[in-house]
Amino acid sequence: MKVVMVSKAFMRATYHRKLEEIARADDLDLTLITPVSWRDGKSLIRLERSRGQGYAVQVTPLVFNGAFHLHFYPRLAGLLRSLRPDVVHLDEEPYNLATWLGLRAARGVGARCLFFTWQDLYKRYPFPFSKFEADNYQAVQGAIAGIPDAQDVLRKKGFQRPIWVIPQFGTDPELFRPLERRAQGCYTIGYVGRLVHAKGIDLLLRAARMLPGTYRVLLVGSGEERAALEQLAVELGMSERVEFCGDLASHDVPGLLNQLDVLVLPSRTTPAWREQFGRVLIEAMACGVPVIGSSSGQIPYVIGTAGLIFREGDWSALAEHLRALQGDRELRRRLGEDGRQRVLENFTQRQIAAQTVAAYRALGATRP
Repeated sequence: MKVVMVSKAFMRATYHRKLEEIARADDLDLTLITPVSWRDGKSLIRLERSRGQGYAVQVTPLVFNGAFHLHFYPRLAGLLRSLRPDVVHLDEEPYNLATWLGLRAARGVGARCLFFTWQDLYKRYPFPFSKFEADNYQAVQGAIAGIPDAQDVLRKKGFQRPIWVIPQFGTDPELFRPLERRAQGCYTIGYVGRLVHAKGIDLLLRAARMLPGTYRVLLVGSGEERAALEQLAVELGMSERVEFCGDLASHDVPGLLNQLDVLVLPSRTTPAWREQFGRVLIEAMACGVPVIGSSSGQIPYVIGTAGLIFREGDWSALAEHLRALQGDRELRRRLGEDGRQRVLENFTQRQIAAQTVAAYRALGATRP
């Protein structure tokens, strides 16, 4: 069975392990169609090449790069006519133009199709996105929802085809693993992700300011809030304790995580967004690093009992969790071990790939 995945989500080489695991299936011939880069806000994320085994990669132009709802692949129809796939996986939300155009190209070559969605908030979209969504519901034979809440939204909107609940990515526990930690000399708190208001990094700074003794905060990533966060660190009198690390290449992230005593994801829900998964949580957990997360969206589901949760927006509660870990090495060790075990049981790339292959096989047995 020939499978084509169309996705802009594989810019990071560490994500390619999912493709390798899918390609291990003897009955699948996998091709990834992807752009050379994706613009996320002010950041341009370039495709990191890897020596992925067992699958092919077709790099193709992207129009309106960075426009989440309106980007599309102008050469996709021609690529699909050349590849003649049995299954096409549009790794895009159903209300996006790329999905609408891509599914039409896929149906033009007789392929069976599915899309992917993280959308966990029930929303009504204006025209033309409402049309894209309605048409795409009819154009596919199934869908992958990254989380149970996204499945619920699809059903509430009347989607009647099969749905498989599978996270978009797991993590590679051979790459993200505990390493021998050098003595840091101080309690090290980390955040990895976009520097935007919804991620709640300001809450982390306010909470860390309440800690006794010696500590430092490493902020990894870029975004529109950086200048405001730098100013907040100055106002709180902790600028010497906060290090802005910028973006890291994906292969450098495991080493960074292994420098931390705790990773924090302090996301806050907004009218248009809530935390849909928080992939850095499972990466840190796989490294044996204890995690603290807010109650936003799916963070409690991802962490389970293998970390600490605080009510979103409550930086004083976050400070209490940070203080508890600061003073208790045994608690840090236990949560780190529990976190890695939770990843091994639920969130490896191999497990995610196996579930995805099962969806492809089921889809392959249906009529286009």
